[in-house]
Amino acid sequence: MFCRRLEKWLKPGTRFWTATQGVAHNLASIQQASLLPQTKLQGLLFPFHQLEPHLSSSVDRGNFRLFQPSVEDIAKAEKLFTPSPSHNIDYHTSAVRMDHAPSLNQPEVCFIGRSNVGKSSLIRALFSLAPKVEVRVSKTPGHTKKINFYKVGHAFSLVDMPGYGYRAPRDFVEMVEPYLDTRTNLVRTFLLVDGTIGLQKVDMIALEMCEEYRRPYVVVLTKIDKSRQGVLLTNLLQLQEMISKADGCFPQPFLISSVNFSGIHLLRCFIAHVTGGIHLGET
Repeated sequence: MFCRRLEKWLKPGTRFWTATQGVAHNLASIQQASLLPQTKLQGLLFPFHQLEPHLSSSVDRGNFRLFQPSVEDIAKAEKLFTPSPSHNIDYHTSAVRMDHAPSLNQPEVCFIGRSNVGKSSLIRALFSLAPKVEVRVSKTPGHTKKINFYKVGHAFSLVDMPGYGYRAPRDFVEMVEPYLDTRTNLVRTFLLVDGTIGLQKVDMIALEMCEEYRRPYVVVLTKIDKSRQGVLLTNLLQLQEMISKADGCFPQPFLISSVNFSGIHLLRCFIAHVTGGIHLGET
């Protein structure tokens, strides 16, 4: 049923950026993913489905299912991440201080996380349908020292913040706090947490920063493919407990693997939704 709905939505002759046209992941598009068996496709689009059977019956599943877009919505969102002659997706500029940041009017989302949390890999995965996009990284992993801006046509901009932790730039706070405080077009901050080690003290500092500036944010659990199931479940439940006590955090954490593409389509759809790029049917 799930695949039949997808085939109905994707009209014959619809063009997609495929791996043969660039270096896109072989599951980068929903059309490619639809070739998977239905159970694997469900797990790819909604990673929580694979963990749910292993949770205790006492665990409330409600907040893990708040954002459940239809396959039609996922396909619509994908179009925003697919370049065309009239819809350019590319790196825009970098800034070391907020007074160097570009003035952009479209809605903006930013990604922040501990050094080596997989932030650059996640952004590459989100932009995998536009493989010519140059995702800026430091020559030494975990040493990004600039705020990098990407434009997705006229739809929205995406910002890659420097990583925090022991490899953070010396002036990290001076870079990030003014951004959160003054960026009027910022609609959502995505706080990345490493799924293999769970929530760390430095993550709590970033979370408190988002709370302090009353910026709506979302927690993304990365590297779920590298974590043992028991460890991942423990870290997820710990994260959910923290989220339940926060004021500005979206109640549902997003589970992501940039390697096998689990959760990437769902996160694209959420970004398209919060930036106003698509109007959802049923969630």
